Amino acid sequence: SRLQWSTAISMMVFAWLFAAFWSVMPLLGWGEYDYEPLRTCCTLDYSKGDRNYVTFLFALSIFNFMIPGFIMLTAYQSIHQKFRKSGHYKFNTGLPLKTLVICWGPYSLLCSYAAIENVMFIPPKYRMIPALIAKTVPTVDAFVYALGNENYRGGIWQFLTGQKIEKAEVDNKTK
Repeated sequence: SRLQWSTAISMMVFAWLFAAFWSVMPLLGWGEYDYEPLRTCCTLDYSKGDRNYVTFLFALSIFNFMIPGFIMLTAYQSIHQKFRKSGHYKFNTGLPLKTLVICWGPYSLLCSYAAIENVMFIPPKYRMIPALIAKTVPTVDAFVYALGNENYRGGIWQFLTGQKIEKAEVDNKTK
């Protein structure tokens, strides 16, 4: 079935409101922002392991990492099953979830560790690495989608080289 415009717009509005809610909460006192270790921009202040930080962190982890991860897992599993039944594999269905875990996992792990222990013994350069990896997610997701989908991959190849990728014709005749 096709996605209706009203559904797409509703989903987009929900995503923006959801993001705004979690972004504003530290400004209203639940959680707190501070400069990143190298003082280039701000992030959650994980130097304080108080109850305010711990409750915000666990709620943030559940609603922004675990639940979306579970939704991605179940959605891509059903897509994979549909591809397996039809025999037409369009892209690697496990790749989006793997990129989520690889890119956001270190940052989530650092913040979770900060909830139970002091992380200030880790040098600032090393504490900055998980945040930098997490910030690459939009770019990584674009590459995963563009290079993982055969239609887009063919379009990119045609744009770069001017040549169309010829698909092999499958002979469906019975012998």
